[in-house]
Amino acid sequence: MKAWFATLLSISLLVLPGAVAEAQEAASGSTAVLVEIKDAIGPATKEHFLGALEKAEADRAQLLILVLDTPGGLDAAMRDMIQGILNARVPVVTYVSPSGARAASAGTYLLYASHVAAMAPGTNLGAATPVPIGGSPPPEAGKDRPDQDDKDGAPAEQPGTAMNRKAVNDAVAYIRSLAEMRGRNVEWAEEAVRSAASLPAQEALDKNVIDLVADDVPDLLAQLDGRRLTAAGTEVTLTTAGMVIERFEPGWRIELLSVITNPLVAYGLLIIGLYGLMFEGYNPGAILPGVIGAICLLLGLYALQVLSVNYAGLALVGLGIAMMIAEVFVPSFGALGIGGLAAFVIGSIILMDTDAPGFGVHLGLVGGMAAVAGIVMFGTVYLAAKARRKPVTTGPEQLVGAQAVATEAFSGRGAVRIFGEEWTAVSDQPVAAGQRVTIERVDGLTLYVRPAD
Repeated sequence: MKAWFATLLSISLLVLPGAVAEAQEAASGSTAVLVEIKDAIGPATKEHFLGALEKAEADRAQLLILVLDTPGGLDAAMRDMIQGILNARVPVVTYVSPSGARAASAGTYLLYASHVAAMAPGTNLGAATPVPIGGSPPPEAGKDRPDQDDKDGAPAEQPGTAMNRKAVNDAVAYIRSLAEMRGRNVEWAEEAVRSAASLPAQEALDKNVIDLVADDVPDLLAQLDGRRLTAAGTEVTLTTAGMVIERFEPGWRIELLSVITNPLVAYGLLIIGLYGLMFEGYNPGAILPGVIGAICLLLGLYALQVLSVNYAGLALVGLGIAMMIAEVFVPSFGALGIGGLAAFVIGSIILMDTDAPGFGVHLGLVGGMAAVAGIVMFGTVYLAAKARRKPVTTGPEQLVGAQAVATEAFSGRGAVRIFGEEWTAVSDQPVAAGQRVTIERVDGLTLYVRPAD
């Protein structure tokens, strides 16, 4: 009896740790991390998503649910997010929600890359054509596909410049590879890039562009239950019944990055930084303009470093501000000021090297900044010219032409009073005591005068 008891005890001691480990693994697998992106795809949203993916892998969550509503965004940030999805050890479910949301441009690529693509009713996706700075020309009728031939049998040339065609072909190859990997509609993926096609949720489901249409997150989880997926080469079967949802909220770093990488904020920080440092240079010891300028300039340059920036535009902005300030000190008759204003406006317009939604500098802001800079510049020049026309108010030159009062009668050398001071005066004509005299010139501490009347 004791032998049987000892055997059972030893077996339980061997089995119990494994059972506990399996229970912990099952408990950890019954959670899903949910992250929301409801903005243009940029550096901040990329960091937020990759942080959520890292947490999901570290916590051994069963799913990462990306709730998406985006007009598009930057190509570099989108590709980093897709690379994270393709190499994730946790299946990623992208869910376009709520009703009225969209997954346009970069959002379409994210849907195609995800292990499961889902949409809520009343949402749409598509319009995935890459748009470089200045926009792309509209495609000509009958020549929007590279495989269509002209009447002579030669392949029809795609519309737009060679650079535009290069970008479109690269995007087509990219989204086709994602569609083939996930077993989704390859032809429509290419059409979304070449013709900027869009689809509502139900049509996308019917055309095998997405996998599910779900009313909300609980409905999504219910439809995912029992689905087999492959993540990082490992096949998993989802068990979503009773799954716990953990929301991944952005930290202060992501919030700060989201603010300063807004193109309007980055542009404003750059301008404030440049002006602050220049004002400190013209007023050494003021300290405050220099401190504010240095901080703003560093923040602005960091934001521009992570954004898609045209460095020629950045150089033109800096050159324009320097030329407008130089106009105040150099008699260029307006050439420096007008040229600087033109350089500032042109540089501001071409500063952001993309037309991605949410990542451009508004022309109204550029016009406002240019108007303020022009008013300040020409106002300063006007005040400087006005000050130069005024009579001299300090030094010996101030005395020439002024009138003094003789404190004694003299002929030749005597004394006069002006501005409350007594001066030695020399006159070729007799001067009576109390008579007013006009100062003709100053020689050291001697005034040469003549009677005023």
